[in-house]
Amino acid sequence: MPEVRFAAWRARVEVALERILPSPTLAPCRLHAAMRHAALGSGKRMRPLLVYATGHTFGADAEALDAAAVAVELIHCYSLVHDDLPAMDNDALRRGQPTVHVAFDEATAILAGDALQSLAFEILAAAPQPAERRVAMLAELAHASGVAGMCGGQALDIAATGTRIGAIPLAELERLHALKTGALLRASVRLGAIAAGAEAANRAALDRYAEALGLAFQIRDDLLDVEGNSATLGKTAGKDSAQDKATFPALLGIDGSRARLRTLAICMQEALAEIAAGTTALAALGRMAIERDR
Repeated sequence: MPEVRFAAWRARVEVALERILPSPTLAPCRLHAAMRHAALGSGKRMRPLLVYATGHTFGADAEALDAAAVAVELIHCYSLVHDDLPAMDNDALRRGQPTVHVAFDEATAILAGDALQSLAFEILAAAPQPAERRVAMLAELAHASGVAGMCGGQALDIAATGTRIGAIPLAELERLHALKTGALLRASVRLGAIAAGAEAANRAALDRYAEALGLAFQIRDDLLDVEGNSATLGKTAGKDSAQDKATFPALLGIDGSRARLRTLAICMQEALAEIAAGTTALAALGRMAIERDR
């Protein structure tokens, strides 16, 4: 069953993160402790799961996927540390615990995010893969993290905050989140495909699956911000509305957002149907993106 496999993969990446992150007993102790605070704990680990699920689909062993799974999670954790900073979302709660700048201080949080990002590329550069695959994976993760991906999407999100509801066309909101959220999710799928040596035809279908999943993940996130509570989410509920963020429920309404999720579920199913391999795990992650409660 996919759930059993997901539990094993989560445990695997948790062990790897525990091993790779520097000890808080070594100097600089405070920075090391902040890095571990940011990366270890109760995260969904959606991005590592996508790496493992994609690689597994094309016959890769978990050992060949570990570096990519860890690297993409470190990038995700760095982005959360910086996203929570007072200069960004100024949030006090993440994964059910104080955010890094609250638990430590703002300067340490900035350094911890920077260090997590650097460590991600260090780990990926040493992956037990042929050199050309390592280079391709490094390029993919760098592209998804930068101005054409996550950082660019965050800049668009900041620019859109406080905009009158309806002033942002749906296409622009989708582009914003295709960069801010979707790029790293798509990169997770691509990293698994590169590590497994998946053929180009399969990679095109995987991209369509990943693009639909990334958008669905964000729409569900927006709905949870409206409908969820802080205890379940592990982060501050209602934050988007309080900060006047551009969101799918604000633009489409609750029912419209749910209808868009149903359309994206069909897109994922159609994309996976084109892949001549077992895609059970990827299909289950698509459902998880839509149905999750945190």
